[in-house]
Amino acid sequence: MVWHDHPVARRDRERLHRHQGAVIWFTGLSGSGKSTLAGQLEQRLHQLGVSTYLLDGDNVRHGLCRDLGFSDADRRENIRRVGEVASLMVDAGLVVLTAFISPHRAERQMVRESLPEGKFIEVFVDTPLAVCEARDPKGLYKKARAGTLTNFTGIDAVYEPPHAPELRLEGEQLVTNLTDQLLDLLHSRAIIKV
Repeated sequence: MVWHDHPVARRDRERLHRHQGAVIWFTGLSGSGKSTLAGQLEQRLHQLGVSTYLLDGDNVRHGLCRDLGFSDADRRENIRRVGEVASLMVDAGLVVLTAFISPHRAERQMVRESLPEGKFIEVFVDTPLAVCEARDPKGLYKKARAGTLTNFTGIDAVYEPPHAPELRLEGEQLVTNLTDQLLDLLHSRAIIKV
């Protein structure tokens, strides 16, 4: 197979959108607020006229990754697939928001390396385990503590926090404050200009 270059390139699409394409990769424990924050940011970007798409861990597992379980190998493949889709969307000039636990640094690094320099923005939603467990929006921590759910990140499976994310957010803050921090970052990196 040979890569085929097309006459319309990413930069052309970005000019059409009037902003750069990029991946905002939200990572953190279950219940940290990743999906809520990604949804709020997408809503604010939409109001500003920014072309976006939100890839959420649960939603992706209903389609693209429905054949995968939660073994380490399946989790790696899940992140690989999401990274490939996100890369295509960045090439289309979109701001892609992803909300995945993505517990391993190596997989997040793999996605970073698959994108052009500066197009991967890792956002660590740093919420203490006790807070995530108290929130427990899906009842997963309760099942993990009862032993009916195994290989659960933060309980009996490892989460490797980023060493140097582009942004570390304290997940206990108000979502509006966190969203403002994200918008400031996107402005400072000239991803968006509005």
